[in-house]
Amino acid sequence: MRKTTALRAAAAATAALLTVTACSSRRGQDAQDTVAGGACKGQQTTGITDKTIKLGGIYPLSGPASAYGTISKGVAAYFKYVNDQGGIDGRKVQFIVRDDGYQPPKAVEEARRLVEHDKVFAVFQTLGTPSTAAVWDYLDKQKVPQPFVATGASLWGTDHKHPWTIGWQPNYVAEARVYAKYLKDARPKARVGVLYQNDDFGKDLLGGFEKAVAGSGVKVVAKESYEVTDPSVSAQMANLARSKADVLLDVTTPKFGSQALAADARNTRWNPLHIVNNVASSAAVLQPVGFKNVQGVVSATYFKDPADPQWANDPEMKTYTSALHKYAPDADPANQFNAYGWAVASSLHKALDAMKCPTREGLRDAVRNLKNVKVGLLLPGVTMSTGPGDAFPLETMQLMRFKGQRWQLFGKPVDTRKEFGPLAE
Repeated sequence: MRKTTALRAAAAATAALLTVTACSSRRGQDAQDTVAGGACKGQQTTGITDKTIKLGGIYPLSGPASAYGTISKGVAAYFKYVNDQGGIDGRKVQFIVRDDGYQPPKAVEEARRLVEHDKVFAVFQTLGTPSTAAVWDYLDKQKVPQPFVATGASLWGTDHKHPWTIGWQPNYVAEARVYAKYLKDARPKARVGVLYQNDDFGKDLLGGFEKAVAGSGVKVVAKESYEVTDPSVSAQMANLARSKADVLLDVTTPKFGSQALAADARNTRWNPLHIVNNVASSAAVLQPVGFKNVQGVVSATYFKDPADPQWANDPEMKTYTSALHKYAPDADPANQFNAYGWAVASSLHKALDAMKCPTREGLRDAVRNLKNVKVGLLLPGVTMSTGPGDAFPLETMQLMRFKGQRWQLFGKPVDTRKEFGPLAE
């Protein structure tokens, strides 16, 4: 799959910064890095010992996507819980969180700080397509694993030039295919208006949707984009309303997702089926709009909703809720972003357990050789699998509809691998 213009721009914007420091910083790093012996001879052991493992994460704790920052609390709570249980294969996890404010140049600075100063074993979770695109060249050159990035851009699974980076959540094209299948089945003559973020995140999902509905009766009749620096999306929503679309595909991050839902609720003369993408589907996004104003909104998911009572007695959900109260008392267990953090940290735990060598190379290889791995907070029927020619750990999603004060699952899980085939590279 070719890189998009925005990804190339992100790389170009950080190239000068990396070039200035690369040689000198690498020489300093080499002097402190460590390597394995024996069967793993020559492989990197920086950041991991028999007793500890050091991980770094980059999140927008501030800025326009700060709602995602709480994911780090779910991750940290998981590692603190595991540490109290004896650690991962006897190793206590140190998890270092850095804030990039959803700004790619800042993400580069923080990645370098984690690698060259903190000497982390891996940069686990860079959040957002722009930030991940900004740092993956650097981490690839440094040969530092970048596992389970918090972005569903399809590029992380189709690019072969960055073996140290891999996604986790279902990619945006797979998600788009689920919505396309739903509309083709339930509303075969749907007229769709699309609100999307004007970057690779928004364009990836939009492009996947347009391709998936091509040749069917479902038509995209209007498209409106916004920038992450925009104060609101009111004007875009007004334009989409004038299109008289009967379906609104809402491809936004949390701040703008709330704005779009509120604008839809205010416009009583327009009543489209509102589909909001997964990354803006948290109850924390819907609640400010008022639950009574988001009834019937549709989305898709792949992990258990902590607000759904059907999981109240689920063993992993009970462990998660108890641990979050203990280790992150300021975090709401019902917030899906916190559950996401717990689930992805648990997934990394599985990958670390699967390493043949306790090295950076061992982790790089482990995340690309997962075989139907079960993770407690994933929905029944959703497992992690990767292998040659398939670098997408999760590709199964299930539709959900907001009713009352929570999401309710409907239909059956859709394995997009089986339903649609692999993504074109």
